[in-house]
Amino acid sequence: MDSAEMKRYNRQILLPEVGIEGQQKLKAAKVLVIGAGGLGCPVLLYLAAAGVGKIGVIDHDTVDESNLHRQILFNTTDVGKSKADTSVNKLQLLNPHIDFVSYPFKITLNNANSIVQDYDLVVDGSDNFPTRYLVNDTCVALNKPLVFGSIFKFEGQVSVFNYNGGTDYRSLFPEPPPADKVPNCDEGGVIGSLPGIIGSYMANETIKLICGFGELLSGKLLMVNVLDNSSLILNIGKNVDVAAPVNLSEKKYEVIDLETFEQLKISDPSLFLIDVREDFEFEEYNIGGYNFPLYELNDHWNSIPEDKKIVLCCTSGLRSKIAYNLLKAKTDTQIYILSLNK
Repeated sequence: MDSAEMKRYNRQILLPEVGIEGQQKLKAAKVLVIGAGGLGCPVLLYLAAAGVGKIGVIDHDTVDESNLHRQILFNTTDVGKSKADTSVNKLQLLNPHIDFVSYPFKITLNNANSIVQDYDLVVDGSDNFPTRYLVNDTCVALNKPLVFGSIFKFEGQVSVFNYNGGTDYRSLFPEPPPADKVPNCDEGGVIGSLPGIIGSYMANETIKLICGFGELLSGKLLMVNVLDNSSLILNIGKNVDVAAPVNLSEKKYEVIDLETFEQLKISDPSLFLIDVREDFEFEEYNIGGYNFPLYELNDHWNSIPEDKKIVLCCTSGLRSKIAYNLLKAKTDTQIYILSLNK
């Protein structure tokens, strides 16, 4: 590093956990960021500011006016421009010591391997399930660590996948939900500050991973709710058979619909229904039972019977599956997953 770089990174070099050695590791690192949207913008800003030597940005989209309340790399004059190209142009102004590469197109089955193999690790800030599974599977195949984040409304999640043989995204969600069952930010909305918070966590995990300090979120899922300032860290168990994700999902979760639920209630009136959605969602629409929001589930252990069959419900079934993993560590009772989506 030259004297200009030493001065630029002085405040983090002073940290014993980073030091000169850590800063050199950052300079030598090559990181690919998937998506230059709400999550990608803060990730890119902080990785560039930290001195990551090579940063790739892949995003096929253009800047829309509706992006500006959360995608902090852009301004009104950028509307209509390529997100990847615009990001790189602005990041070069922030830190001219870095090699930036723009990929203004979609990551696909045809190009994923050739792009990912040129980087040491990947940060996924994409907003759709097909991309998440493609990126995860590519990282697993190429043995690349993956820093993951997702956001929706007031909730965010962060994890580190495929690190030193650890869990991957399919360990958490073995198969994607139906395309029409899970809305994205365009449909469900998101508070503008949330991607800044979650993206900062993602950048922090990336820096820790590169430098080799601290405790990573490998094998863990950090869940943050900015509506009530609650957070929770879940342990993620690794799938025994990741080669057959579709069948694995069917074996692991017993998913039922509303009609089946009504039949179960008749045959077993003691059925214990837990709605793991947020309070405001429960108030807007519910089918009864107890409202134990996922983030507060640990506070309700003593209220959950061990001798009754349990039904977990939420909008799409995703939060219920996370709650299932939590409960299965505590009890062997029968647990059903119910989606409230029609």
